Amino acid sequence: MTAGLKTIIYPVKDLDRAKAVFGALLGVEPYADEPYYVGYKDAGQDVGLDPHGHAKGMTGPVPYWHVADIRATLTALLAAGAELLQDVQEVGGGRSIASVKDADGNLVGLLQDTAA
Repeated sequence: MTAGLKTIIYPVKDLDRAKAVFGALLGVEPYADEPYYVGYKDAGQDVGLDPHGHAKGMTGPVPYWHVADIRATLTALLAAGAELLQDVQEVGGGRSIASVKDADGNLVGLLQDTAA
């Protein structure tokens, strides 16, 4: 079971240019502004910019499904035929992510927040 799509991460090559575009689009300042990740919150959504996304195999924006048990969900997806791209990884603040590729090559992200 998921809590829906609440996060989307865009791979970007020029972080400064991407920040200008997304700042203009969203009309808010980023809540996280680091050389490795810039994150915005708008209308209940997290929008992230990843300057290393292309190197990680991201070919476009990746939607992240918020799940209650990331390991169980990842196991179920792999058993259903998905291909592992990124195993479960803690990214800070009690947040874990993972990603797979479906049979059509679409990227599917998983996200679990464990911090209360």
